[in-house]
Order: sequence, then structure tokens, then C-alpha cells
Amino acid sequence: MLRNVLIIVLMSIVIASAVEPATVAMVKRKIPRLLAVIFVYIVLATILFGSIFFLLLPLLSESSDFLNNLPRYFNAETVSSGIANNSFLSSQPIVSGLQNSVNLEGIINQINAVITGLTSSTFNTVSTVFGGILSFILMVVLSFYLAVDDDGVGKFLKIITPLKHENYVVHLWKRSQRKIGLWMQGQLVLAVIVGVLVYLGLVLLNVPNALLLAFLAAVFEIIPLFGPILASIPAIALSFVSGGFSLMLLVVGLYLIIHQFENQLIYPIVVKKVVGVPPIVSIIALVAGWELVGFLGLILSVPVAAVIIEFFDDFERDKIEKIERMKSTN
Repeated sequence: MLRNVLIIVLMSIVIASAVEPATVAMVKRKIPRLLAVIFVYIVLATILFGSIFFLLLPLLSESSDFLNNLPRYFNAETVSSGIANNSFLSSQPIVSGLQNSVNLEGIINQINAVITGLTSSTFNTVSTVFGGILSFILMVVLSFYLAVDDDGVGKFLKIITPLKHENYVVHLWKRSQRKIGLWMQGQLVLAVIVGVLVYLGLVLLNVPNALLLAFLAAVFEIIPLFGPILASIPAIALSFVSGGFSLMLLVVGLYLIIHQFENQLIYPIVVKKVVGVPPIVSIIALVAGWELVGFLGLILSVPVAAVIIEFFDDFERDKIEKIERMKSTN
């Protein structure tokens, strides 16, 4: 019970921090803070309900279609015929040797079982993503009140923090708050742009289940370094079994172009999403967040890691200052 309460409070603080930059920008234009926060939440609610009707429902339909066609897509006969029909692959000695020495049917059956398990667990997670309707309402209401009150999060931290640590905790949060808000905004922008580009490219190449694959590409953007690679694997495999080696090469080229476009153009524009968390720490935080809390843990992991790193930076800085003072006194 305490864990659920803590998750609701942390999510409310993160949401309030995410809307803070937009709220501050509107307040600077002489718009009252209450009206600015209400406007931001109305926009977010419109986006949420629009995503449910125009994205989630088609996505669920396409996911169901993918699961129904999964045995037809990935079976030993389809993969073997795809290799045999391609003159380049069938002429390679290493490919022929692998076909003769590897139990292709057994491997594919294991892959099918893993995909089905991941898909079912993902849908179960999505169905309980906010821990129920009541928890979701509490997050919205609490985050709204924290955002409406000027420095609402800081005042809340003063209430729950012991007096001797109050100033430091508030100062630590103020340094982390802007980074967390910019990270969430930048992550959403990056995911939307990459998802749209992948969807348009796959539709032009006539790859089946383009919406599902584009959604995976957008979601995997949260994983540093390896996210685009992991997102491309299902698309490459599906393009090979549905369209052969030539379509697979086109899909590989599409993901490489989008990845280069992201690194050279998109990423510099939304570079503010970086919160000073090294990629390896981000990956460890994402894994830990998923194991401890589930989907909400993925959202909370990087912001919490950013605050922890800020704390250890302060600790290291304080230690260095003490050592310097000891040297100077000696």
C-alpha cells in the first residue's frame, strides 16, 4: 500500500514538473498561472483522448491481426523458402551449413513463444498502466494542485522533509526539476517524430503491421543507444518473411536513414532531453524501474536517476572540499 502511495506521489511530482516549463512560458506572457495550468491540462487531455481513439484502437486491432498471422509469418517452411528463393542467400555456404546443422523449426517455435509471451505481458501491463482508474485520477488531481501552486512541489517537499535537511532537499529538487521536465518533453517529441517517420516509411514499402512497428520504434526511443536497434529487429524479420530479401534490405536502409536523421538533425533539436545521466546508468535505471514497478517504473526511472546523480555529485563535491580544507589547515 505504501509503495502504491509513493508511486502516485512520485508520478504526480514528475507530471507537475513536466508541465512546469510550458506553464512558466505562459506566465511570462502575463497569463494567470491557474489559467495557464488549466490550458496545459486541457491540451494534454485532448492529446490523451485523441491518442486513445485514433491510435490505441487501431493499434490494438493491428496487434490482434499480427498475433493471428504470427504462425503464418514465422514458421520453418516460410523462412526456408524465403532463403531458398533468394539466389544470394542460397549460394552462401555458411547459410546452407546453418540450415543443415540448426534445428530451424525448433528455434522459430521458441521465438514465437517468446513473442507471444512478451505481447501478452505487454497488454496486461498496459491494461494496468496507471494502477487503476482511481490511481490515475489521484495522479491528475495531485499533479494539478502541485502545478497550480507557485513552487507547489517545493512547498510539498518542505512539508515531508525534516527541518535540518529542508533547504538542501528543496535546492536539490529545483536543480533537478527543470532537467526532468525538459527530458520528458524532449522524449515525447523524439518518440513522436521517429514513430511517424517509421510509419510513413513502412507504409510506402508496403510492410505489414506498419502502425505496430512504428509504435515499437517510438517506445524503444526511451532506451539509449540500443533502442533503435531493438526496434528495427521485428521490422526486419517481418519484412523478410513477408516480402523476401529485397524488402528486408529496403527496411534495413529505412531504419539506417532514420537513425542517421535522428542523430544529425532530430537529436540536436531536442538535445535538452538529456539530463546528465550516462547511457549505462539510464539502461540500469530502466531495467530496475521495470522490475520494481512495471510501466510506471520506466517513466520514473530516469528522473529518479537524475536526482540521485545530483545528490552523489553534491556528496563528491562536499568530500573534495573537506579534503582541500584539511590540506590547507595542515
